[in-house]
Amino acid sequence: TQIPATHSFTHSFIHRSVSAHKDTHTHAHSATIMFTPTSMFMAASPAANGGGTSAAPATTKKLSKPVIFATSGLGGVLGWCVVHPANTIAVRASLASMQGKTFNFSTMVKEQGLMSVYDGLSAGLMRQVFYASSRFGLFETFRDMLHEYRGKTDFASRVVVGAITGGIAAYISCPMEVAVVRMSNDSSLPEKERRNYKNVFDTAARIMREEGVATFWRGSNPFVTRAMMVGVFQVATLDQFKSMYASMLGQTKNSISNVFSAAMTSGLIYSIATMPLEASKNRMASQKPDAKTGKLPYTGMVQTLTKVAADEGVMGLYKGFLPYYLRCGGHTVSMFIIVQLLRDAIANQ
Repeated sequence: TQIPATHSFTHSFIHRSVSAHKDTHTHAHSATIMFTPTSMFMAASPAANGGGTSAAPATTKKLSKPVIFATSGLGGVLGWCVVHPANTIAVRASLASMQGKTFNFSTMVKEQGLMSVYDGLSAGLMRQVFYASSRFGLFETFRDMLHEYRGKTDFASRVVVGAITGGIAAYISCPMEVAVVRMSNDSSLPEKERRNYKNVFDTAARIMREEGVATFWRGSNPFVTRAMMVGVFQVATLDQFKSMYASMLGQTKNSISNVFSAAMTSGLIYSIATMPLEASKNRMASQKPDAKTGKLPYTGMVQTLTKVAADEGVMGLYKGFLPYYLRCGGHTVSMFIIVQLLRDAIANQ
């Protein structure tokens, strides 16, 4: 499935006809979807599995791998500009209980100003350069390699490739994820506990100098696991909701309203599934050693999950859920629209 920015994008989406299963069309199918950023979300709908009517794509130009990676990264960067405030609020709400506080948005604005929601934006954008470009660039690369080997690209292969490439991308971008968490939350800490990072480069340099390179991957296990689960849940639910809303609400499938509704519903499901991992990652990335013992309070993903659940209750893992959900669904919509705009513009040149 594709996420269009205008109604005309509806006709640029790739639907496999019955003839697409024939060997003589296998290579053409692979080339056609090469530059499609949301082809990872083509699920088990009739059109996606060879049924229905085949719609010719508006552009069939095969884009180069550098263009695929670059447009994925740029789409992620621009999409993140939209949702970064929601991420900042989610991080602060999730970490407030570590300080024995209850997060309050109005208090945050009163004490730190409205623009504090953009704290850590530079790190967030740098994270997307690594995460979005590698996640979707690697997905399309691995998907096409698997297609050449198996002779087909089905729902199961998209789920597997989506999970693997999501995990790889998360591991690659983990240093920037640590920087995002710390910069987003730093101004909310008591003044004597603040690290007072200046920018993403200062953050990276100080972490390396003061805590060592390994600190960049503190919290990598829940981050990688979360990224893999997001890939699986998105693949499994997005297209299904698009078909459901088209049937129930009379929406045109792949229209802006249809894509928005499906993405936000899909985002709700995988937000519920991954929020405990997000909370664990945030705590592990932002923690400091105990002043007396010198030991870190959180040592691993399972230990963090069980400790928070025991100390604060299971719902402690869901603090900051609403902004986290808005971040997940909002970034899905905005990023894929932007990526599709960029790739269609390049392919039509």
